[in-house]
Amino acid sequence: MAFNSPLSELFAQSPIKPMQDHVQKVYECTQALKPFMDAVFAAEWDKALELQQQIAKLENEADEMKKEIRLNLPKGLFLALDRRDLLDLLTKQDRIANKAKDIAGIIIGRQLNFPDILHDDIIVYLERCIKACKFALKVVNELDEIITAGFRGQELRIVDKMITMLDTIENDTDLMQIVLRRKLLKLETELPPVDVIFMYKIFDWMGGLADGAQLVGDRLELMVAR
Repeated sequence: MAFNSPLSELFAQSPIKPMQDHVQKVYECTQALKPFMDAVFAAEWDKALELQQQIAKLENEADEMKKEIRLNLPKGLFLALDRRDLLDLLTKQDRIANKAKDIAGIIIGRQLNFPDILHDDIIVYLERCIKACKFALKVVNELDEIITAGFRGQELRIVDKMITMLDTIENDTDLMQIVLRRKLLKLETELPPVDVIFMYKIFDWMGGLADGAQLVGDRLELMVAR
C-alpha cells in the first residue's frame, strides 16, 4: 500500500530535490566528525559518545531517505537523466555517510587514544576530507540547474570547475594520509599493537570520505556528459 510523506511528495515536482536532501544529510554526517574527534583528543568520552550517537542517527536518517528515494523514484522519468544513473549516484552518496558512522563507531568502541603529536595533523587531514564532501554536496546541488540549462553553458562550466577542485582535494588527502602513516610508523613501538592497526584503518576510512566524494563527482560528470 502506498503512503505519502513530505519526501515522496517532492517527486511530483522533481526527483532531483530528494537526491539533494540526501547528500545534505550525508554531509552533515561527515561534519559531525570534527567535534567528535575534538572530544576524542580531549579524552571527553561521554561527549564523544553523544556525538557518535548523533553521527549514527544522521546516518540512519540518510539510510531511510535512500530507501524512500529508491521506492518512489519513478521508472519512467521525463528527464535527460537515466533512473539507473540516479540510483547509482544515490548509492555513492550513501557510502560516505556509512564511512563516517564506521569511523566514529570504531573509535568509540575501542576508545582509541591517538598520540598527542598526531592530533593537529589528523584534524587538518579530516577537515580536508570533509571539504571534499562539501564539494560533492555543491556539485549535486547544481544538478537541477544543469538540467534546466540543457547540459551546457555557464552552469556546466561551474560544475566542471567544482569537480576539478574535488579531484585536487582528494589528491591532497592521499598525500596527507601518507604523511600521517609515516609519522605513526615511527611511534608504533610505543603503542598497543592492536590500537596501531585500528589507527591505520581510521586514517584509511577518513581518506575514504574524500574518495567517496570524488566518486560522486565522477559519477555526476559521467551523467551530464552523456
